[in-house]
Amino acid sequence: MMYLLLILHFHTLWVTLSIAMQHGHYDVCKTLTKSDEGIVWEYMACQPESVEMTQYLKVTLDPPNSTCGDPPEPFCAMGNPYMCNNECDASTKELAHPPELMFDFEGRNPSTFWQSVTWKHYPSPLQVNITLSWNKTIELTNNIAITFESGRPEKMILEKSLDYGRTWQPYQFYAADCLDAFRMEPKSVKDLTHNTVLDIICTEEYSTGYAAHAKTISFEIKDRFAIFAGPRLHNMASLYSQLDTTKNLRDFFTVTDLRIRLLKPATGATFVDERNLGRYFYAISDIKIHGRCKCNLHANTCTYSNNRLSCDCEHNTTGQDCERCKKNYQGQAWSPGSYLTIPKGTANICVSSIPSTVQDKKRKQTITAVFPKLAHSTVPPAQVSSHKRDCYCHGHSSRCTYIEVVNTAVCVSCRHNTRGQQCEKCKRGFHRNVSAKLEDANVCIANVCDNELLRCQNGGVCYNNVRCHCPPGYTGILCEKQKCEDTGGCASKSGQEPMSINPYFSLTIMVFAVWLCTL
Repeated sequence: MMYLLLILHFHTLWVTLSIAMQHGHYDVCKTLTKSDEGIVWEYMACQPESVEMTQYLKVTLDPPNSTCGDPPEPFCAMGNPYMCNNECDASTKELAHPPELMFDFEGRNPSTFWQSVTWKHYPSPLQVNITLSWNKTIELTNNIAITFESGRPEKMILEKSLDYGRTWQPYQFYAADCLDAFRMEPKSVKDLTHNTVLDIICTEEYSTGYAAHAKTISFEIKDRFAIFAGPRLHNMASLYSQLDTTKNLRDFFTVTDLRIRLLKPATGATFVDERNLGRYFYAISDIKIHGRCKCNLHANTCTYSNNRLSCDCEHNTTGQDCERCKKNYQGQAWSPGSYLTIPKGTANICVSSIPSTVQDKKRKQTITAVFPKLAHSTVPPAQVSSHKRDCYCHGHSSRCTYIEVVNTAVCVSCRHNTRGQQCEKCKRGFHRNVSAKLEDANVCIANVCDNELLRCQNGGVCYNNVRCHCPPGYTGILCEKQKCEDTGGCASKSGQEPMSINPYFSLTIMVFAVWLCTL
């Protein structure tokens, strides 16, 4: 009985150490939360908080002289387009409307706003590009809102860049008549589905004429989130799972720059009144852009210093976006962290490339500090293998626990949602991607079927792009199992191995059993 208790005691210590080492990757990102057990630590993916990002941006206009007031010029009143005795004068503070007034504190009366030159050169187009740059990759987390002091434009494009303005791609088209303006059928974001969430649409919802109650143009980020997370974003785990497995979805909400292309001002009528061209111009009183620094899930904070945003990188990563491993921590290829935490995800911490003998010494010092009694025990300790030939983990781990007594190496901290002695199996809730090799980072995938990865197996059919309908005789999330497997009746026929107990536990029992026999 005493020996059994000793075995259980050391097994508990081993599991505790293993969990502590895994969760340690998320230590900088943990927070205290309430649960049924009381106040506990909750481990989450590392990412800075979402903030108002306009405080960090730089704005440029094209053409540069598109702001009114140089030289001074008259324009018509907002509420009465036939009262044209207002003046824009860049040399007088009270009459100037520079670009920075798009981002100042709102709520004052009268409101402050940027204003363009009037359409005095009609019929030449009155077009202005407003470029917002961060010199940093950011992730959008809420709707973009652009509030116009003038009438909302009849024709406009919102564009994004992922390479600091070198190339641009459209985010959304806005027009009073989408077919006429862009040869596109009008759509709403609410028309989008799992399959079309990345579609670029043209909307007519925000392109009316002068209206005091209708001044804002939106780019609906949260409505796209809701396609996966539900109307009130109550199922964020589903969204995070999609972001984890679909790179194009992550990139869709990622930008380095935004560009507002104002192509035609509000006219409010079929024809432009050439006798009162001072009534046509653009004026923006406020722009709201909520987002966070993109740190590839390797940082919990982002610092603004010397007019530059930079991630405070963890997990042995470095760079403005934590986009590479530190020197001497390139033991495996860099990878972004996971939105899902242990056991469903991994921090993808950069591992040391220092020779294993040095690592073994440091690891032994760590274990001695954490569990001094265990380190000085006469029980043969599990050691990290110093022989790379012993550590074959199909590229999903670079560390093994070597059990000398039974001459067996077991992979430690399998990544990419794998498990098993050689990281050859998938974690619970994940399934083998039959189109990927065992060494592929996407070998284990969630319960997902979509146009890009139709993953229903054995003749199963993807239903609503969410679940698989299985043929008779098969079951499982992806129809990957025969029904008789649940009872073990067809294990020999299918050639699949029966479910085994946790290898760590079984090996631990074996080690102590052999040790006890030597007493």
